[in-house]
Amino acid sequence: MENSEFAKIFEEIADFLELKEDNPFKIRAYRKAAQNIESLSEDLADVYKKGGLEALENIPGIGERIAGKIEQIIKTGKLPLHQKLAGSFPKGFIELMNTPGLGPKTAMMLHKKLKIDSREELEKAAKAGKLRGLPGMGAKKEENILKGIELKKKVTGRFLLNDAWKHADAIINSLKKLKEIKQIVPAGSLRRWKETIGDIDILVIAQRSEKIMDAFTRLPQVGRVLAKGTTKSSVVLKDGMQADLRVLEPKSFGAALHYFTGSKQHNIQIRTLGVKKGLKISEYGVFKKDKYIGGKTEEEVFKAVGLPWIPPEMREGTGEIEAAQKGKLPKLVELDDIRGDLQMHSKWSDGGNTIEQMAEYAKKLGYEYIAMTDHSKAVRVAGGMDEKEVIKQIKEIDRINKKLKGITVLKGIEVDILADGSLDLPDKVLKELDVVVAAVHSRFKMPEKEMTKRIISAFKNKYVNILSHPTGRIIGRREPYQVNMEEIIKAAKDSGTYLEINAYPERLD
Repeated sequence: MENSEFAKIFEEIADFLELKEDNPFKIRAYRKAAQNIESLSEDLADVYKKGGLEALENIPGIGERIAGKIEQIIKTGKLPLHQKLAGSFPKGFIELMNTPGLGPKTAMMLHKKLKIDSREELEKAAKAGKLRGLPGMGAKKEENILKGIELKKKVTGRFLLNDAWKHADAIINSLKKLKEIKQIVPAGSLRRWKETIGDIDILVIAQRSEKIMDAFTRLPQVGRVLAKGTTKSSVVLKDGMQADLRVLEPKSFGAALHYFTGSKQHNIQIRTLGVKKGLKISEYGVFKKDKYIGGKTEEEVFKAVGLPWIPPEMREGTGEIEAAQKGKLPKLVELDDIRGDLQMHSKWSDGGNTIEQMAEYAKKLGYEYIAMTDHSKAVRVAGGMDEKEVIKQIKEIDRINKKLKGITVLKGIEVDILADGSLDLPDKVLKELDVVVAAVHSRFKMPEKEMTKRIISAFKNKYVNILSHPTGRIIGRREPYQVNMEEIIKAAKDSGTYLEINAYPERLD
């Protein structure tokens, strides 16, 4: 099982317990476990395999009881507690309560009042105006629920980039062990690092393709086999994602990799350039009339049309061809370019590790600095810090900086921008910090003019350095808030405020 599957089980247990008004500490423990499992860099099953229950208990937020439940899931593939709780609610209720704008308690109220047991029934009731008049419901709430349903429809069958990469890495690492495989590479939107992925495309150069296809279709993460052939096989993984494997000849591998990486618009533009030069470009290679002239590597494809190799991330048909022709392709940021991290949460708010643990790990990554930007008090659900706690944390960071060598821990905060544009911590506290990150965490549905004014007001505070997650969106769960981004960018430039490109997989602003 993937970490995301473990996390989903514990998140749903927390939701079910909340509906049953169970112990809030128990509910919080399951949510914390889900959060920490989701962000774990190593597979949970591998952690258990290496060190058993003790290794699981060493994971932040995982105590003895939850470690035991993880062991049950690893050994049997299921958890009786989760099945029992799920069975006590109507079929389709999990889908219903995961509708953006709804939540478990509202879902239960709608079930009791209107016998709504699915998202389809919810959509019909909302369109018919049957929700308004119920407790906490009005025309606006009804409208927001319909928007939430549309948002879910947009991402149905699509997966977050990081989840898709985990699947692809697991498949590739398993198949790489076969001596018949000479080369194996992911393609498609995954290789272009798009924010959501429909399916996984993997290309292979190999001898004895039958053996490769046997191994691929028998992988433990495969739920069912859609098709199995000598050059292409398709499977559906256990979490519903489709994966396709193609075995190719060496002489066409580069052309196929270019073709199956896409995008469609980029490929059309490359083929058009080829036509102008009397060439035919396809997944099989580059041809002058019927004569093969290249396609073993992607570089050969680009060279045939007079271009340098273009990184997959840029292949969207949005000006990369023209930039390449002028020798003005931008240089992509590489992992080696990263010197530090300015947005981090520790155990002081909603993080899973101590500041010292994070600093030591960042040092191993070669970072020169990190900034601790735990949440401020307005974000109660994330354990936000008040003025006294911020001062305590400053002293703790001073102690760590004296102890650790080779890395600097900067003092920071992720402060809340309140509805009127003011901040939820006073200047006398903010001035003691090295980095102040300001963020919107409430009232997401403000009209565009008000939201724009709210954010720009925060820029006027001389202690604010960065606007965190500027769009406010969470992919598949929350649309961006309405804001005039051109005005925000201008105001940020005028005030010397940085706009964060939040790289968390669910945000990717």
